[in-house]
Amino acid sequence: MPDSGYPWPIETTRLDNGLRVVVSEDRTAPAVAVNLWYDVGSRHEPEGQTGFAHLFEHLMFEGSVNVAKTEHMKLIQGSGGSLNATTNPDRTNYFETVPAEHLELALWLEADRMGGLVPALTQETLDNQREVVKNERRQRYENVPYGDAWLRLLPLLYPPGHPYHHATIGSMADLNAAGLPTFQAFHQTYYAPNNAVLTVVGDTTAAEVFALADKYFGSIPPRADIPAAPDGRTVPTAGRPAGETVTADVPAPRVYVAHRSEPFGTPGYDVATVLATVLGSGRGSRLYQRLADGERIAQPDLIGAYGVDLAHAPAPLIATATARDGVTAERLRDGLAEVVDELATVSVTAAELDRAKALLSTTWWRQMSTVEGRADTLGRYATQFGDPAKAGERLPAWLAVTAEQIAEQAAELLRPEHDRVTLIYVPEEKAA
Repeated sequence: MPDSGYPWPIETTRLDNGLRVVVSEDRTAPAVAVNLWYDVGSRHEPEGQTGFAHLFEHLMFEGSVNVAKTEHMKLIQGSGGSLNATTNPDRTNYFETVPAEHLELALWLEADRMGGLVPALTQETLDNQREVVKNERRQRYENVPYGDAWLRLLPLLYPPGHPYHHATIGSMADLNAAGLPTFQAFHQTYYAPNNAVLTVVGDTTAAEVFALADKYFGSIPPRADIPAAPDGRTVPTAGRPAGETVTADVPAPRVYVAHRSEPFGTPGYDVATVLATVLGSGRGSRLYQRLADGERIAQPDLIGAYGVDLAHAPAPLIATATARDGVTAERLRDGLAEVVDELATVSVTAAELDRAKALLSTTWWRQMSTVEGRADTLGRYATQFGDPAKAGERLPAWLAVTAEQIAEQAAELLRPEHDRVTLIYVPEEKAA
């Protein structure tokens, strides 16, 4: 399928217990990427259980029935492989890349922690990893300049009760309040074969992967009553801008301007992706040209615009800039807002559009050039859209976006009165 943006083969099956298996054979190098997407993220967390999905990202490396604590990591790395995991509002994924001869090891390890984590989970392990998450919150969000921006933007963009209202790091109070049985129940509810997609890309065959998947995952029972995630597609609108000004220990004023666009995977979000690239990607972007090179009010390396690829509600579109010395937060706020507003009235030129599409093409093929990137992408499209082959639609959709579509979306969604969110950081005044 060379014109689709995905020119590699894709084969799929579904085990009797509901596990979806996706395979893309690639004999370029003797390596395989294994990627397991679970359809559970912070948007699935019930009230009082925020942060659970992210905590399990840690707990899943702490031992299972047949694998001792830390052995999963030792076995993969000792075989010449690499591994990691990530959590976001929509999903949790676990992944490793290993030499092809160790494919069976990787699949056995993933199956053991899918079906055998709960019996091995102890109070000591739970308490230890809760402390790890607390330290992560301090190191990533609380003790670094501007680190809590995402924690502040989400509640401004999504009202209480919305599944995207809270960040994946969750509430430390919720994590502390829950006992071991509550965490065990959460895992048993969501980490089931019929709530997961296993993707393998690399030096193997579909027949081999399907057989190994059935061997190691096939006996894990499905979960019959997985709760449906809350519906976040409709967001109540206040019809007015919202904002927050934070005085903090930061080196310079910084401003974030955010809007809700459309869900990832929709034609509207494809337009938003190109719009964000025109607005804030690199030296040729409008924000850079105006605020760094023109008015010289923003630091050149701290300017950007981007969408956050969330699929189950209008996704955030964020523009940000950090002030040069002597520039006030108010001046930076006004300059940033002016450039965003002009997208609706000053047409995107052919050169701007060509540049944005070239950047997006490069980003796409960089992601797809590795077996790891392809495995993650196929897992995403199988999980969120039911078909891994839909990955091939993304790049052509970006390339089809027009300047007129960008102007229309900017006029509709980026108006200040259309629930614009402005987050401003102001440096604390230092004592002499």
